[in-house]
Amino acid sequence: MALDSAAAAYNAVVDVADGLLVALDFDGTLAPIVDDPEVALIHPRAHEVLVRLAARVRTIAVVTGRPARQVLALGGLDEVGDAIGEDGRELVVLGQYGNERWTSAQRRVVSPKPPPGLASFLGDLPRLLREAGASDVWTEEKGLAVAVHTRRTAEPAATYDRLLPVLSKAAADRGLSVEPGRMVIEVRAPGMDKGKALRSLVTSYDARGIVFVGDDLGDVPAFEAVLALREEGFPGLLVCSGSDEQSALRSLSDLVVPGPDGVMDFLDDLAATLDS
Repeated sequence: MALDSAAAAYNAVVDVADGLLVALDFDGTLAPIVDDPEVALIHPRAHEVLVRLAARVRTIAVVTGRPARQVLALGGLDEVGDAIGEDGRELVVLGQYGNERWTSAQRRVVSPKPPPGLASFLGDLPRLLREAGASDVWTEEKGLAVAVHTRRTAEPAATYDRLLPVLSKAAADRGLSVEPGRMVIEVRAPGMDKGKALRSLVTSYDARGIVFVGDDLGDVPAFEAVLALREEGFPGLLVCSGSDEQSALRSLSDLVVPGPDGVMDFLDDLAATLDS
């Protein structure tokens, strides 16, 4: 986006700070992408930055494809919620693309039942992987979804490209959705995405502006939702946590920053702007 347009979007959200929703992805945004997603800990500056920013906006939300409980553990977000609560604010975590919800006020994860067809898909998955010559992938069962990671294989990109059509067909046969990502293919329930999750947050918190920060294909619906809201005159700012692995968000973004380090700098700068 042109510099003047990006500046206008930034100034528009600053002008509605007391009604601002700041929503962030987790992996690749608040936490670095690592070979083992089970140890993808939140950025060491994140706690301080999120607490500082939360005192100046309406709501902070983490919107992720991970299970909510997993993100709470990896991010230490219970502690962040405690600190934010001291200022009368609330931290929200929407897990599994919005299917799960946790807030620092309620302190429990609300989640639906696993989607029909997922058990059948999981039962057939070992055969599908074997026939595709991809038995060395790592699979992650998430309760409402299953993620197939190729990052740790000998040829991550080639394995990913070989598996995507195979898993997409198997998912479609069972009425499930496929969410491609950075060396990961996730199969989950249809009907929910980060765009719908974001709109629900705007409504439930009566937000008057929104900042969304993401890094991967799963964040595209959220970016599109913000762009649609902007067309209606709603202030919105889109920030891409940039990487060499994924460029889909760059053309949709107002601002591209260098990964989670850049995200921390952006959030810190935003808090400083709102302080002044």
